[in-house]
Amino acid sequence: MTEERLNFQAEVSRLLDIVAHSLYSEKEVFLRELVSNASDACDRLRYAALTQPELSADDPNLKVRLIVDKEARTLTVADNGVGMNREDLVENLGTIARSGTAAFMRQLTGDSKKDVSLIGQFGVGFYSAFMVAEKVEVLTRKAGEAQGWRWISDGRGEFTIGEADNVARGARVILHLREGDDEYLEEHRLRAIVRKYSDHIAIPILFGEGDDATALNSASALWMRSKNEITPEQYKEFYHHVGHGFDDPWLTIHWRAEGAIEYTNLLYVPATRPFDLFDPKRAHRVKLYVKRVFITEGADGLLPPYLRFLKGVVDTEDLPLNISREMLQHNPMLAKIRAGITRRVLGELSKKARDEETAAEYQTFWENFGAVLKEGLYEDYEHRDELLKLLRFRSTNGDGLVSLEDYVGRMKEGQDAIYTIAGDDVDTLLKSPQLEGFRAKGVEVLLLTDPVDEFWVPAVGQFKDKTFKSVTRGGADLGKIQGGEDKPEAEKPAEGDVASLIALFKLTLADAVKDVRPSERLTDSPVCLVADETDMDLHLERLLKQHKQLGAGESKRILELNPGHPLIKRLVDRARSAGASDQDLAEVAWLLLDQARIVEGEALPDPVAFARRLSAMMEKGLA
Repeated sequence: MTEERLNFQAEVSRLLDIVAHSLYSEKEVFLRELVSNASDACDRLRYAALTQPELSADDPNLKVRLIVDKEARTLTVADNGVGMNREDLVENLGTIARSGTAAFMRQLTGDSKKDVSLIGQFGVGFYSAFMVAEKVEVLTRKAGEAQGWRWISDGRGEFTIGEADNVARGARVILHLREGDDEYLEEHRLRAIVRKYSDHIAIPILFGEGDDATALNSASALWMRSKNEITPEQYKEFYHHVGHGFDDPWLTIHWRAEGAIEYTNLLYVPATRPFDLFDPKRAHRVKLYVKRVFITEGADGLLPPYLRFLKGVVDTEDLPLNISREMLQHNPMLAKIRAGITRRVLGELSKKARDEETAAEYQTFWENFGAVLKEGLYEDYEHRDELLKLLRFRSTNGDGLVSLEDYVGRMKEGQDAIYTIAGDDVDTLLKSPQLEGFRAKGVEVLLLTDPVDEFWVPAVGQFKDKTFKSVTRGGADLGKIQGGEDKPEAEKPAEGDVASLIALFKLTLADAVKDVRPSERLTDSPVCLVADETDMDLHLERLLKQHKQLGAGESKRILELNPGHPLIKRLVDRARSAGASDQDLAEVAWLLLDQARIVEGEALPDPVAFARRLSAMMEKGLA
């Protein structure tokens, strides 16, 4: 079979150029990434061999080797793991960041050093080899198959794949080093890098081939050691290995559970948000081991989906070694492990949230993962109380984050609800006319900007006997709340006169609105739209329409008028003198309805009619 020359994805050439010509201050991390990949390949073979022992029978002692050829100026990272066939090579080495290339490219800054730090976040650690290599060659044979393959690339947009004979099981990644990088041909340098980054890997890492090869790492599972024996640097480097990230962990949780079920956990909360956090599959990246043998990554049922940001290892003594992924899904032991992990992680997060010294750190965590944590409020009733205490919100009280405890503690006299408003972003919400009356009374309103807020709020219903209530639904109920009495209230027309205008508006807009009524919530704006108490919230309806979950028809809303606004006062006077036959008042009614729609961010059902009415009114005003 002749060799095939194939192209990388369109955006990959730019990525490889950034990697190859970066100013990344620690180029040595390329070795960490290649050794981690080799270790993972050995772990996968060890798991496959539990049910197919013939896959590793010819070479059962799994290991990673570093081999140097000073004359050829090559460094080889070899493993006898699961290996790859042609399809695997195209899938894994020809397609960079399969699920995240576009997201990766959006985050590129133009600063090579910063851009390369994204490598781990987007799962493209193999390509860090091009920081030190002008050409990379991979010789590989998949376990259970006879045909070997060769993959070659100089990182400039193309790669070549062809058949290769006499290839051992596993993979040999051969780096043809660039000028000036000969330090990676020295045993003492490689030993120092392995000790620094990969000493915790449970697979032996050897220097050289044959019986004279020397060990470079301790080859013991870090998570099985006592916490007193592990340095912060070792914890950090294991996070880099298991999470394939270049950031440092925000939180490290290491403990051993003993009792009816025994298991050891070493879990990390990342400092930065992974690019696939909101992938529809909602899969986690925690590795499950049984008696230090890798079983699977992302096991269904090991973690609740709302903790999918965790990375790390869970190792148990009680599951059978030959357990299959299908059996895992229905194993009651896994459910008990999941419950124990959930309690411990939520407890550790609670400590961070309560401690004044770590309040700023917790704010960073919340900005990254708060939207995911909220999913547990409607999925996990058992832990709802703990999750509610972890919630943080932006509010109308300022720039900081507020907890529900803080909010309830400073509620106004007469206030019996936790008021919220939902929208796409904080700045837009703060300009909403529905907030005007609440500001005037000094009532704090929570600003909800995550789509998940529309689902957990009705599921939870209340906190400490205080009901959650949207300011865009139902009546405002501001009259019984004490506050704002020192501010002069705008003079309003008589109720009877306002009723005449409202009756005219109801008659004109009968097919477009559910009701027209005077407003308690408006102080500066003339009108606003609100949902009836039993109707869907305005923002939720927009979200569902965007995702094609509702028909194109518009639900009828309530139009509220501000009797104290100068425009409404003028309209009241006009209605009192002209009566229902005044066509200008009818046109104004439609204009004000469209104005309220625009303020809410809704598309106008008839933009042409709106433009015509507006032009006509401007013409009369200028006459």
